[in-house]
Amino acid sequence: MDGRAPRVVVVGGGVSGLAAAHRLRTRLGDDAAITVLEASRVLGGKLAAVDLAGVRVDVGAEAFLARRPEAVARLTELGLADDVVHPSAASSAIRAGGATHAMPRRTVMGVPADPPAVADLLSPAGRAALAAEDTHGPLHWDGDDTVGGLVRARLGDEVTDRLVDPLLGGVYSGRADALGVRATVPALAAALDHGAPSLLGAAAQALPAAPVEGTAPAPVFGTLRTGLADLPAALAVAARAEVRVARTVTGLARAPEGWRVTASGPAGEELHEADAVVLAVPAPGLRRLLADVAPAAARAAAGIELASSAVVALAVPPGTDLGARSGVLLGSGERRPDGRPWTIKAVTVSSVKWPHLVTDDALVLRASVGRFGDTRALDLDDEELVTAVRDDLAPLLGLRVEPLETVVARWGGGLPQYGVGHGGTVAAIEDAVAAVPGLAVAGAALHGVGVPACLATADAAAEQVLAHLRARSGSERGAPSVG
Repeated sequence: MDGRAPRVVVVGGGVSGLAAAHRLRTRLGDDAAITVLEASRVLGGKLAAVDLAGVRVDVGAEAFLARRPEAVARLTELGLADDVVHPSAASSAIRAGGATHAMPRRTVMGVPADPPAVADLLSPAGRAALAAEDTHGPLHWDGDDTVGGLVRARLGDEVTDRLVDPLLGGVYSGRADALGVRATVPALAAALDHGAPSLLGAAAQALPAAPVEGTAPAPVFGTLRTGLADLPAALAVAARAEVRVARTVTGLARAPEGWRVTASGPAGEELHEADAVVLAVPAPGLRRLLADVAPAAARAAAGIELASSAVVALAVPPGTDLGARSGVLLGSGERRPDGRPWTIKAVTVSSVKWPHLVTDDALVLRASVGRFGDTRALDLDDEELVTAVRDDLAPLLGLRVEPLETVVARWGGGLPQYGVGHGGTVAAIEDAVAAVPGLAVAGAALHGVGVPACLATADAAAEQVLAHLRARSGSERGAPSVG
């Protein structure tokens, strides 16, 4: 690099891209030129918050999985450890068979390890199908299947529709019959890999270890007191990168000195020269930008489908009775008392779930709408969607009060769908990209849609860039070392 400081362009200003920029800054030091190009006018991607009747509410991802280390470690590194909060002890619920039930314990993404614990959610025929698993003989596992296909064959339709589908819909906005076991329920796949002879046995093996006697269980989820949307902002500040929003990257090409990135912005086309590039964009962006430089990766990325969703947040007057549940999940086949389909797939009673959101100004809720392959509710305009959500909350929660304020956040193509063989798809993307010097990928399209998984892909991408820069430095006489 002729003794000059390294130059890296990160395409994508969501949490993955900003985390990659931050990690590159911590490893490359102050002299590195790091540029972040983001197509929208704001940073953060699917982490966003709004002020709703005086309460700051996340309208994208609202929490991270605390059992994985990446988010807690990064927040600690950013000096935000004291701002991490956890949910209350309130339990959630699930709408099954036309009734609302307490969320059963000892399940793995709805697959029960303890049949009696889910008995109340099933009809007599459903309980009989669950009890009959041992009559099917040993489970033959070929390494992957759709979650719905596996569960229906072993435990029956009701376990799939009333337990598994609502949980998968809440996480992925997808359907049990399309999502792959290995990518969406990896603990269950691992138990099957190790020879679990039944699905119930695999679920029992996949459950996390019980806490030591006399100690409280570790919290499952966490967020920031001021909103999880503050994480991207903190990463951007710490990365000290040149951030350019409203820049749509239109071209990516090899150049004699590394890479040339073309972007369209408010002032027209702009060119960025770089020694390395990190692509932290959704699958369609990967397909488009990799088409010429890593065509095998582009073809693989084209196979990842996306689901769209929306969050409708409502503020209601203080003192409104919201019940004792932290939220309710609904299966795609559930029906309202009047026989119509529900518009929502889940509601989080935020002011019950998160004690820090209880204020004198308002109480808040978030309803989630949209499933893969079903955009009917998303075709409504904002006013119609709010009306439909309120129409659902009346019979579901008994909530009929006029809201103080509402907001609709739409996430078009926000969630990748991890089908059967997703791991092979990702391996094809990463292998093809790794063969191109100075190029790396990160983001939710790869190894998980949650914040910790995205942070892990960002760190991996940064390390790939660092390895390239070291190799390039070492090959240039007199060039300084990197990292």
